[in-house]
Amino acid sequence: MISFTLNGQPVSVEVEEDMPLLWLLRDELKMTGTKFGCGVASCGACTVHIDGVASRACQTWAADVEGAEVTTIEGADSKAAAAIQQAWVELQVPQCGYCQSGQVMSASALLSETPKPTDDDIDIAMEGNLCRCATYARIRKAIHRAAEIMEA
Repeated sequence: MISFTLNGQPVSVEVEEDMPLLWLLRDELKMTGTKFGCGVASCGACTVHIDGVASRACQTWAADVEGAEVTTIEGADSKAAAAIQQAWVELQVPQCGYCQSGQVMSASALLSETPKPTDDDIDIAMEGNLCRCATYARIRKAIHRAAEIMEA
C-alpha cells in the first residue's frame, strides 16, 4: 500500500512499489494530464511536483512518494501556476499542447523558487522540457510575463 497526498487529498493505493509514478497517476488514479513522452526522463512531458520540486514521474517509483505531497497539472493552483497559466493563454504559447502540462509544472516550480528569473535561470530550469513544436521563445517570454503577473 502506497499512501501520499495527491493534489491536496490523501490517497492510498495498492500497487507494486516499483511501478512508475506516471502509471500510478494515469492508470490507477486517472490523472491523465501528466503525459507519457519518452519514459527515460529526457522530455519533461511527465513533470509533476513532489514536495514542491519539479520531478519526472516516469522515473520515480511509487514507493518514492510514500508520505509525499504530489501535485499534478490537475492540482496546480499555486500563485506561480496561476500566473504561468494566465501568461500561457495571453501569449498563446501552446501549439499542439502535448508537452504543456510538463512545461507549466517546470515553469511554476521555477517561479516558486525564483520569482524574477533571468533568461539563464529559465533556460536551466526548462532545459529538460522538450517541445515538439519548438515554442521555446514563447515559453521564455511567457515565464517573464508570469513573473510580472506575480509582482502585480
